[in-house]
Amino acid sequence: MAYFLVKREPGTYSWGDLVRDGRTVWDGIRSFEARNNLRSMKQGDRVLFYHSGKDKAVVGTARVVRQAYPDPKAAGEDWSAVDLAPEKALARPVTLATIKADAKLSGFALVKRSRLSVVQVTKAEFERVLSLAGKKI
Repeated sequence: MAYFLVKREPGTYSWGDLVRDGRTVWDGIRSFEARNNLRSMKQGDRVLFYHSGKDKAVVGTARVVRQAYPDPKAAGEDWSAVDLAPEKALARPVTLATIKADAKLSGFALVKRSRLSVVQVTKAEFERVLSLAGKKI
């Protein structure tokens, strides 16, 4: 199993939208590095869902339910999409400020590669974020 973080502005597509929909196509990624991260996702991988913009917090976990396939919004171009389903909302959102202040997350890709909308996360980082939210694995 691998771990990832995806981010979106809540005004574009929020955690609540994912919960309401039950499943979504994660598409529209137009960064080669983020696209390659999407392509490495496999069914069952776990994902941290991050609200960017003014919220700046991890708010829930999701699972990959369909691994990478051609992005339906990018006809004739080499972009990818995956399908995600919600897993659980975090009891307490874990803010970017909290993540930056935590020494155990000093190498976290969200901080080091902040402009990417899809990043790989280690199991230890995934578990640390959940512990900061008050969740046990």
